[in-house]
Amino acid sequence: MTISSVSSAYTTASTSTTSSSASSVSSTLSTSDFLTLIVSELQNQNPLDPTDTTQFMNQLVSYASYDQQQTMNTNLSALVTSMNSMLAGNGLGYIGQTVEAKGDTTTLQNGSASWGYSLSSEAASTTITVSDQDGNTVWTGSGETSSGSHTFTWDGTTSSGGTAPDGDYTVSVAATNASGTSVLDYTTVIGKVTGIDNTSGTTQLVVGDTTVPLANVINVKS
Repeated sequence: MTISSVSSAYTTASTSTTSSSASSVSSTLSTSDFLTLIVSELQNQNPLDPTDTTQFMNQLVSYASYDQQQTMNTNLSALVTSMNSMLAGNGLGYIGQTVEAKGDTTTLQNGSASWGYSLSSEAASTTITVSDQDGNTVWTGSGETSSGSHTFTWDGTTSSGGTAPDGDYTVSVAATNASGTSVLDYTTVIGKVTGIDNTSGTTQLVVGDTTVPLANVINVKS
């Protein structure tokens, strides 16, 4: 082979590589694209310095892994989409139902807001505090002390004797035993589900003006 032939091969390889690189920037590298690159490399390799066999095999193995990862990512994306759709479909069955879900913030509507709390053992004292959206305490009082689950309904009356406006309020429960150790397991919100919100990627039940994760539901009340 003459020097001019080698130069021509180099020129062709350079042009092919540049064209293929531009194509890979604008779109995802497909199996066909990869095979075209490999064939072009073999056709235009320098006959005085051919492609190393080990390097060529490494390229093939790398692409095989890349192609499998792309396929896996596509399948996982499809699976996530299907799961979200399935969860959203499951959430539809909760609309119109009164649910109890782990959480602490719910909406005072028409002078009524309900929460729940669970105690792991009997408490020496239980104090319930209701705060507004700014964190200001609007009501505080005593709660049940026996072990187990309890509910608390607030009528909107503040500790000063006023009436709190409708809106979102947060409950906190301080329950300790005789030694001062907390026996509170968790607090819950109780309300009627009026809709489903899936914008965050996880199914949320709309309860009043707030949302609770579907996974947090622990009870459906009749």
